[in-house]
Amino acid sequence: MLQCGHLCINLHAMENLPFYVYFVFVLTVLSALFMFYKATNYSKTALLIVSAWMIAQTVITLSGFYKISSSVPPRVSLLLVPPLVMTIILFSTKKGKAFIDRLDLKTLTLFHMVRIPVELTLFWLFLNKSVPELMTFEGRNFDILSGISAPLMYYFVFVKMKWSNAVLLIWNFICLALLFNIVFHAFLSVPGIFQQFAFDQPNVAIVVFPFVFLPSVLVPMVLFSHLTAIRRILLKRKI
Repeated sequence: MLQCGHLCINLHAMENLPFYVYFVFVLTVLSALFMFYKATNYSKTALLIVSAWMIAQTVITLSGFYKISSSVPPRVSLLLVPPLVMTIILFSTKKGKAFIDRLDLKTLTLFHMVRIPVELTLFWLFLNKSVPELMTFEGRNFDILSGISAPLMYYFVFVKMKWSNAVLLIWNFICLALLFNIVFHAFLSVPGIFQQFAFDQPNVAIVVFPFVFLPSVLVPMVLFSHLTAIRRILLKRKI
């Protein structure tokens, strides 16, 4: 790491990252944004909020704000905390619940397919020494299983109707646990006072544009999708 008044993250590993890694990830983010927009029944308000958040994160990231790793609380917490607060508001207010109950669960189920290219991106970032091995499917990250199983759940629950809502509910809980697993390891692999893992090859990619959209956009969308499905199934909503 570099000394610059504060402890800074050394991003040398990102300098020679192949173009295809950027291309696949950006395409993944755009696909996720479109699928989420479709799931909201093309809500322009939802699209505007997410787009504004992405623009804000772009400006903050390019300013070098997240490169400072010695602050308390960690600056990277800004990537997740605002979306979590928004999620809590949606699930605890009348208008928020009304919005949630209008979402298309079929599209939200297929949405999880974006986790496949995300996991491929993480693997390529590992090969380029930008994230630790534990964040890949060769380490402690099994989240790719969520992406692989998503089209199966869609087909057998919504198309063939051979699997019950109970199966969909269990699947959402399992995939939610897989999400928490990778978020836990990823956060504790970022250089800073709370780092517990991967000191030899830390998680530096998530503070770099455009990979900052992984924790700030994709993870909150995945979390929100699971919580929405769980709520709807538990309340026995028609899906």
